[in-house]
Amino acid sequence: MTQKHGISFEFFPPKTAEGLDKLITVQQKLLKKTPEFFSVTFGAGGSTRDRTWDTVMKVREAGIDTAPHLSCIGQDEEEVRALIHRYRDAGITRLVALRGDMPSGMGIAQSSLRYADDLVRLIRAETGDHFTIEVAAYPEMHPQARSFEDDIAHFKRKIDAGANQGITQYFYNPDAYVYYMEALEKLGVSAPVVPGIMPITNFANVVRFSDMCGAEIPRWIRKAAEHYQQDDASLRAFGEDVVTRLCERLLALGAPGLHFYTMNQAGTSLRILDNLGL
Repeated sequence: MTQKHGISFEFFPPKTAEGLDKLITVQQKLLKKTPEFFSVTFGAGGSTRDRTWDTVMKVREAGIDTAPHLSCIGQDEEEVRALIHRYRDAGITRLVALRGDMPSGMGIAQSSLRYADDLVRLIRAETGDHFTIEVAAYPEMHPQARSFEDDIAHFKRKIDAGANQGITQYFYNPDAYVYYMEALEKLGVSAPVVPGIMPITNFANVVRFSDMCGAEIPRWIRKAAEHYQQDDASLRAFGEDVVTRLCERLLALGAPGLHFYTMNQAGTSLRILDNLGL
């Protein structure tokens, strides 16, 4: 395999200065894979706004495109507009535009920015073609979507609003990606959709995340993980093999790249990429 496949890595903003220093050490290891970009997440309701900004500014010092996540739900439109301009003025050229989540216990605030396509439209209205805009895609369907058809229609609205490409929620069933891409093609959507990859480093955490976001863990993976639950080394090796094979299949199917949800760690993502020859 060649490096024609774009590789990218996602971080979350650390809570402390020491955590940020550790993240930069992780980044230095990941730079060996010459990623296309890094991305940095944004907490529910904008709860990590300042930490996201600080992390983006630090990560981009390596000279690699760094994309802040930007969400709109529960956000004041003027604050979102100001943040878009702040990123543009700082030289950021890529954004991940999301609807986002409300902090628990809060209702949806009245705002003209209700969905991700509203946010994409605002970014384009304010800054033209300055930003490459990534948006979320859900091969296994967004957990709040009314139907699969509604979900892919919403992805099309995001692309029609001006988004450049999608990054998927993670999944472990490559057939879901195939079906999703075929469904988008039938709608006339030709934008690239990059699979999001979640390495299995802590299976209990993967189960917890999956239950929250609606990602399916196939029964055979759950059963094997249960078998290895008393053997951490074997469980890590199994998880690495499963995700390596998933990535191989996705690239063979024509996926334009891989976006790794690193959980601010480098080791497993690097070994998977080494296994792939990337």
